[in-house]
Amino acid sequence: MAVMADYSKTISFIKELYGNQEFTPLSVPVFAGNEKKYLEECIDTTFVSSVGKFVDRFEEEIARYTGAKKAVVCVSGTNALHMSLMLSGVERDDEVLTQALTFIATCNALSYIGAHPVFIDVDRSTMGLSPDAVKQWLVKNAEIRKGECFNKNTGRRVKACVPMHTFGHPVRIDELAAVCEEYHIELVEDAAESIGSRYKGKHTGTFGKVGAISFNGNKTITTGGGGMMLFNDEELAAYAKHITTQAKIPHRWEFRHDHIGYNYRMPNINAALGCAQLENLDKYIASKRETASAYAEFFKNIDDIEFFVEPENSFSNYWLNVVILKDKDAQVDFLQQTNDNGVMTRPIWELMNRLPMFENCENDGLKNTIWFADRVVNIPSSVKL
Repeated sequence: MAVMADYSKTISFIKELYGNQEFTPLSVPVFAGNEKKYLEECIDTTFVSSVGKFVDRFEEEIARYTGAKKAVVCVSGTNALHMSLMLSGVERDDEVLTQALTFIATCNALSYIGAHPVFIDVDRSTMGLSPDAVKQWLVKNAEIRKGECFNKNTGRRVKACVPMHTFGHPVRIDELAAVCEEYHIELVEDAAESIGSRYKGKHTGTFGKVGAISFNGNKTITTGGGGMMLFNDEELAAYAKHITTQAKIPHRWEFRHDHIGYNYRMPNINAALGCAQLENLDKYIASKRETASAYAEFFKNIDDIEFFVEPENSFSNYWLNVVILKDKDAQVDFLQQTNDNGVMTRPIWELMNRLPMFENCENDGLKNTIWFADRVVNIPSSVKL
């Protein structure tokens, strides 16, 4: 029987880092600014639903912050990704290249359309979709017909590629963009976790046709629930705004609609929360990076545990901090000891290709993906002010 490692030193360090609380959560929101003020304004003016000044303000400020030409709010990051794929021309029975190492929202979004995921391996340096693995799969399995990419094995059109910036760490997104352009595939970024992260100085979510951000309660900034689409094409953004608000033709009293629409509108009260949170985003990211630096220094002296640091050419928001254990047994042991001692830790998500809905989807073997799944643990990452 293997001898279990003693993680008491690590547990003590994490507890001390977060003020020796009885329970140290994984990631909780912080409300340290104008949240109450803006929410009270919504209530006092009665503009709490899908119309109000905070919706427009939040979109404008996110666009300015990220460098996108336009931003459009949604009810959730999943809605934002669903709409991003539709706006990129993904249709029923198309294939979408993506990673199995992701939260299920990535695959749910393309499944709403009736598309099929093809799972490609991740890079060891980023935990995100590997441009090398994507290129290798395409060289082996794809062909171009009349300016579109097709899977030679299934006959289906390969319409889009969806990398996910895992735990806020940017993928090699410029290289992915080049591969997608070569094979006539639309690049849609799942930037749900990476608000504030940049690759070669450019914000994640702005490299492809559309990028999707999440503002769920555990994200770096939150609107309670919510998402955002980032656009470089202002005309496409205007169309996205139209169809996500029930495709209603503006009129003082008539209810006329010109497309199948979606009720993906973010309420003003949620956008108000987002505006207040955004005012402190840089401060929150600085706090997260300071915590990550403390972890990196500590784990230098801990055997058989590696702290995952931001990839080359990247500025990461360190949404969730990651340690890598030596093997599956050590991962389970670490999870058991930390959670038993009041430190909330979690493994990586169950790989998408291991879920019953996606177990028959094509994949490329996923060597690095499986390696991470057997070793990664997320450790407490809340903002500390």
